[in-house]
Amino acid sequence: MLFNTPLFFLFFSCFFVLYSFVFLKHYPRLLLILVGSFIFYAGWNYQFIPLLVFSGVVDYFVANGIEGASDRRRRKLLLTVSIVTNLGILAIFKYTDFAMQSAVNLLAVFGFDASWTMLNVVLPVGVSFYTFQSMSYTIDVYRGDMQARKGLLTFISALAFFPQLVAGPILRARHILPQLELMPSPTWLGAKHGALLFTVGLFKKTLADLLAANVEYAFDGPGVSMLEAWTGTLAFAAQIYGDFSGYTDMAIGTGMILGFKIPLNFRLPYFASSPADFWRRWHISLSSWLRDYLYISLGGNRNHRYRNIMITMLLGGLWHGAAWTFVAWGLFHGAIIVATHYLATIKSLRPFAESRFILIRLLKWAVTFYLVMIGWVFFRAQDFADATSMLLSMHSFTTAEAAATAGLAFTLTTIVLVLMHVIDWVVLRFSNGIENRVWLFWPLILIFQFICFMFGVPSNAFIYFQF
Repeated sequence: MLFNTPLFFLFFSCFFVLYSFVFLKHYPRLLLILVGSFIFYAGWNYQFIPLLVFSGVVDYFVANGIEGASDRRRRKLLLTVSIVTNLGILAIFKYTDFAMQSAVNLLAVFGFDASWTMLNVVLPVGVSFYTFQSMSYTIDVYRGDMQARKGLLTFISALAFFPQLVAGPILRARHILPQLELMPSPTWLGAKHGALLFTVGLFKKTLADLLAANVEYAFDGPGVSMLEAWTGTLAFAAQIYGDFSGYTDMAIGTGMILGFKIPLNFRLPYFASSPADFWRRWHISLSSWLRDYLYISLGGNRNHRYRNIMITMLLGGLWHGAAWTFVAWGLFHGAIIVATHYLATIKSLRPFAESRFILIRLLKWAVTFYLVMIGWVFFRAQDFADATSMLLSMHSFTTAEAAATAGLAFTLTTIVLVLMHVIDWVVLRFSNGIENRVWLFWPLILIFQFICFMFGVPSNAFIYFQF
């Protein structure tokens, strides 16, 4: 079930009425959330609901076992069960065909013809998100950062909570479980802010879908000019930002309408002044998860800092998709983050790194934005050959002649990318003022939603569903 469809509006309207006016006690509301979340997920494929429940059941009992264990060895063994179970689910459903194909390609290098039949395993929507969410619970209990909870239905409901189930943000148990235990009721202020965020997310998704043609022309076409290559790359940067941040805005907004608080997942990422700053602004729930549960576990800043960064970003790239281009994307980001930290250690460059002078800040932004664009080429390309071709087109004046409308396409793409960030900046800075002006707030909501349903494509799934 997609947020940007009339079916979801009907589903959520019914759910909201039942949650707000019919089921007013804790346990009925908990069951409503659980059943409603399963119905929402079943809109994609009901057959994978048992997989989600299985992951939750294992981690629920493992966490209680960890808290009840007296010796450290047993606690470690139970934690291993959780990690192996969750990573095993990802390995089977997400990486089996990738591993098999990679093995075939490697054997071919040595002259062996291994014509294995791929299993074509169906990837359950949201599996990368809810396995990380579930696994973080057992790790938190093991570390003593939170106590194991009693109440299996509450834990499964937290894992299946439909606003963020299929594409995040990745909710930590310490954040969502206390809310489900208190079971908040909707408030007028929360509903207004939630409606604003949902509308903004829907609008960004609509803009993202309109850019898809430019992206496909540049990345999937036979050959493009330098201007067209940059237009396609900028279009993809805007598309993936509008698509993914739009989804999380709608998820956060849906939660707020019901009375739940879901953390911010994006904070103007293309305004970043360094690669590390970009990851403090982009997909915050994933980058913070990787930092807290992987990077710190590897040693963090204490031991082998650069190695830890590279491993973390490599696995972060692989998390996004079962392809070597995603691995390359992760390694590229790891390399530029390492380079940033290394340059900061050079004494002669410290004044530059710490400068607040506007031209220096603009230069750092421009370099960061350029590097992020290069990374997006690997993320979007089908293989290394396509990525190489696109990068050469972006940096060559001898490529194919640009179409007559290339300049207009580049200008409009740039405007859309800037517009998305301006809208987000306005919401971050002035949402209270907008919401308090009834004469402005409701007309804006109605106008933007009308535009979305007039020009949007409801059948377009969100990009991050494939991850």
